[in-house]
Amino acid sequence: MKGILKIYHPEETLKYFIRNTYCKSVYLNAQNFLEVEIITDDSLDHVDDDSLQYKFPQLSINVSEFPIAGQELEGKQFQVEDSDEDTYTEVDLYDDEEAFVYDNDLSFSNNEKGELELYWKGNITDFYTGSEEPIPFKLKCNFRQDEIEVDD
Repeated sequence: MKGILKIYHPEETLKYFIRNTYCKSVYLNAQNFLEVEIITDDSLDHVDDDSLQYKFPQLSINVSEFPIAGQELEGKQFQVEDSDEDTYTEVDLYDDEEAFVYDNDLSFSNNEKGELELYWKGNITDFYTGSEEPIPFKLKCNFRQDEIEVDD
């Protein structure tokens, strides 16, 4: 498991385990940009059958082409907000529903093993019940290289 995403819905706290993570500072046209992709696991073993999460077993949250100063991410904090002119975030529910994230606060640090970690908190559209009020979420993940085992 690469991390965990918790969505604090008023009816229940929804827990998503993170399967894939991707993070990079990209240098393009004399500017650095932040690229982050978080994909949750679609396993529902830990979810009750009547949970709100059961309808949405997997989702992904992305930040792309967000301008940053410098290539180094460790120790940095970013406030990522979309505007009418620029869209940096995307939520994919693997469904016809739409969702958006707001008030995004991304903090990067290295853990004791020297691996980059992300703490992301913000608000997300209530795609579970359709309420007008966004609901808070917190995400913690690492960007450790996966070890691929090959059988001889």
